Amino acid sequence: MKTKHLLNYLYLLGLLLTLSGCATFHPPQHTENVCAAFREYPSWHKSTAKTEHRWGIPVYVQMAMMYHESAFDAEARPPRRKLLWVIPWSRPSSAYGYAQALDGTWADYQRENHKSNAKRNRFADANDFMGWYSHKIHKQLKIPLSDAKHLYLAYHEGINGFRRGSYKRQPWLITYADKVQQRSQMYKQQLKSCSSMVNHRRR
Repeated sequence: MKTKHLLNYLYLLGLLLTLSGCATFHPPQHTENVCAAFREYPSWHKSTAKTEHRWGIPVYVQMAMMYHESAFDAEARPPRRKLLWVIPWSRPSSAYGYAQALDGTWADYQRENHKSNAKRNRFADANDFMGWYSHKIHKQLKIPLSDAKHLYLAYHEGINGFRRGSYKRQPWLITYADKVQQRSQMYKQQLKSCSSMVNHRRR
């Protein structure tokens, strides 16, 4: 009898651990205030601080870019195209998760960083991916990691696309990148007001 109870307990424990490992977060209630977001999800601050330390991209730039990529939605995907303006059809790209990483680029990240179990809908993994790719942008294009506007343009268009100047033919994208820059500066100022709670490296 005791053995049966022990097996049931172990089964339930294993199930709970599995479910917790797959859990994703809802977007923060107050996305306009990065301090409030970190208070709601302290693990997000730990992840962004770790990414800044590892890859050099400031916390405020990370959070601004992620907001404009997915609005902090773990399951975010590009909207489907419409067939005959009505029927839901294919998506324009394979972008998925917090960082809107494409299938191929995500596979490169997993391989280069030996993270075969990394998931795009897990904040810590998606955040580290964003730092990894931003670091590549910085190395290859010489864009400062504090320059949220141009970093976002290169992140969105890809390194080769940015080199070709593809963003110059998309005025809407340049306007959007300006909003990323504005949000990064807003987040930067907010982080100063909660420096006792958020111990990040200043830029």
